[in-house]
Amino acid sequence: MELRDIEVFLTLAEELHFGRTAERLHISVAAVSKAIKKQERAIGIELFARDSRNVRLTPVGEQLRDDLRQVHQGLTQSLTRARLAARGKTGTLRVSLFPANVQELRRYWDAFRSRYPRWDLRLRMSRYADPFTQLREKETDVLVTWLPVDEPDLTVGPVLFTEPRVLAVAADNPLAKWSTTSLEAVSDYRHVTPASAPGDWFDRYIPGLTPKGRAIDRGDLVDNIEDIFMYTTVGDTVSLFPVHVTRYYPRPDIVYLPVTDMEALTYGLVWRTDAENDLIRGLARVVRELGPLPR
Repeated sequence: MELRDIEVFLTLAEELHFGRTAERLHISVAAVSKAIKKQERAIGIELFARDSRNVRLTPVGEQLRDDLRQVHQGLTQSLTRARLAARGKTGTLRVSLFPANVQELRRYWDAFRSRYPRWDLRLRMSRYADPFTQLREKETDVLVTWLPVDEPDLTVGPVLFTEPRVLAVAADNPLAKWSTTSLEAVSDYRHVTPASAPGDWFDRYIPGLTPKGRAIDRGDLVDNIEDIFMYTTVGDTVSLFPVHVTRYYPRPDIVYLPVTDMEALTYGLVWRTDAENDLIRGLARVVRELGPLPR
């Protein structure tokens, strides 16, 4: 199996969606399908069970995914080190972000690159799933996410910014006529939730109860921001966001309402304690010295 075929397989195993896999790899859906069929013919069994609505790994596909992850990681790291060495670089720091305001955080990235020119910095948006798995499976080195994070094997670093909340509602939703809203007032609406997320951590983003103790329905499962907007515009779903989303995702079919009864959301750096190294400490030092973004 060629390296590109491994990448196609592992990306589809993660996304379980041919379209999103093609988008991530910048290839066509037909190319994804062709690569998977080629692999299945070579192995002699289906790796994915698919129908018109779902894609899922077969038992053999799950086994292959688990076996190939480390192989692929080792290959890509070896190639990356070779490319970096050719450019005079000695290491790479991979940062995965939940917030969308990458441009507003640029002062940290620029300062890191300026101070440590021998190190490469790679940024990517995090997928909407259990974020800590990315750290534990060594897919990323540092995670930018909302706090608090209370995981025994993870270190919480300095704060990047703190922002108030807004509620995204469809433009034709009766709530869209309001100037502000509250969590208490929208508890009759369904909210989205990632496909997998630690409960205590996600409760900081969307609590399970309103301030007066009413249950909040978090029924729609999502794994990307476009699905959040889709559910919001076509159904009775509403979606909480930090306020920077209003600047990065203005939409004619969405209205954003300030939420008056929720604490602001704080974002910071998180990394695996046993993986801490000079690169991670370098980024944390830069963030501490520059301080959080002004509120």
